[in-house]
Amino acid sequence: MDQLIAFVSHNTLLVVAIVIVAAMLVNSLFAEKLRGFKSVTPTESTLMINHDNAVVLDVRENNEYKDGHIINSLHIPLSALPNRLNQLEKHKGQKIIVACRSGNRSSHACSTLKKNGFEEIYNLSGGIMAWENAGLPLVKK
Repeated sequence: MDQLIAFVSHNTLLVVAIVIVAAMLVNSLFAEKLRGFKSVTPTESTLMINHDNAVVLDVRENNEYKDGHIINSLHIPLSALPNRLNQLEKHKGQKIIVACRSGNRSSHACSTLKKNGFEEIYNLSGGIMAWENAGLPLVKK
């Protein structure tokens, strides 16, 4: 025990780095289970849309949505989501893929949906930017 204390006191920076790396590893292993939703790639999303009749929910602002969105996606800006959850009730039993520009806002939307009883929720990893980078089409209105 004395050797451990001596090691820690002489190598504080190393010990702190090991603790941080271990915490990040635990977070990456268990984060999806704790959050209650999974992240999916654009390719996985297209498979879910085509084979599982998944619904795409776009939570970007109006101007972003008009610049290009996934075909047949539902548009509810993140700020309006809590007040417009009733519009999603008919899709409660379906897989819902939530998209935003980069994947950050959609993560918050996924949490909101999970708290309100939606079960099969997926966050589009990388958002619309990843969708475009994968060469997948967007519709402009």
